[in-house]
Amino acid sequence: MSLGRLRLAVPPWSYGFLAALALWAATTLHSGAGSAGGVLASALAFAAFTVLVGTGQMLVIASGPGNIDLSVPTVLTLASYVAMSVMAGRNALLVPGVLAALLVGAAAGALNYAAIAALRLPPIIATLAWSFVFESFAFDIGGQTRLKPPALLSDFAAARWGGVQIVPLAVMLVTLLAAVMLRRTIYGRHLLATGQSERAARLAGIAVGRVRLAAYMLCGATGALAGVLLAGFTGGASLNMGRSYLLSSIAVVVLGGTSVSGGQANAVGIWGAALFFNLMTTMLNSFGFQAGARFLLTGALIILIVAIVPRRRAA
Repeated sequence: MSLGRLRLAVPPWSYGFLAALALWAATTLHSGAGSAGGVLASALAFAAFTVLVGTGQMLVIASGPGNIDLSVPTVLTLASYVAMSVMAGRNALLVPGVLAALLVGAAAGALNYAAIAALRLPPIIATLAWSFVFESFAFDIGGQTRLKPPALLSDFAAARWGGVQIVPLAVMLVTLLAAVMLRRTIYGRHLLATGQSERAARLAGIAVGRVRLAAYMLCGATGALAGVLLAGFTGGASLNMGRSYLLSSIAVVVLGGTSVSGGQANAVGIWGAALFFNLMTTMLNSFGFQAGARFLLTGALIILIVAIVPRRRAA
């Protein structure tokens, strides 16, 4: 089947799911049928955090060409440190800690966009510069120590319902809300219109600056929430906890069906891409591939999927 016919046969957002299904089947065949449930549950658990940060990144990327947030890993880390400091290991302070983290994330997003709009810096430069500032704040708060979460947060991160951890189910709800927002709300329509053509959006009376400011603030907030949940999942906040989410938060957005040129977004597709990456790592590890071979095959698979993902034509 040619690439053109394949594009017509299945919707773009499903490519990640199809690739993830193939990897899951290959891993199960190699490890035995009894491992199927465990492999899938593990992939869902780890993919949830990538989906959460990717959802915020999706909003930023969809807001127009060149928009991206490279501060996501440090915002995640800083918000986690702030939350754990506020909670101080006490269950009674769980809600104030989460609210503090969300406030930090939203403020970080606002600072990112302020540098972009006021100083006319490219988003990639502005967000990278702020990431060093956020990392410095995180180091001042926690240093090299791990700040432990309260027992209630750890219990929530480990809780299961019907054999599936609660965290992935909660993130699925976030995905549903993001999908509804994009398609059914005024803000979602304004965001996609801004991404498609900033000039046309301005002529239509859309406050482009406010739309993008909200996107960056939501990106910071989702990164902060991921930091709180990750601290509960891993046993505390640490200085390098967000580093793996820099490239992954971008990769899952692109492979999930969001156009890098803006104006087109898909929240559900992020799950397929995140599962693909996690299951690919699991499969290559179970097959005994060395690090070099894993990187080579990972790059080849990404190129293959990107090659068959349709791109929005320029207007």
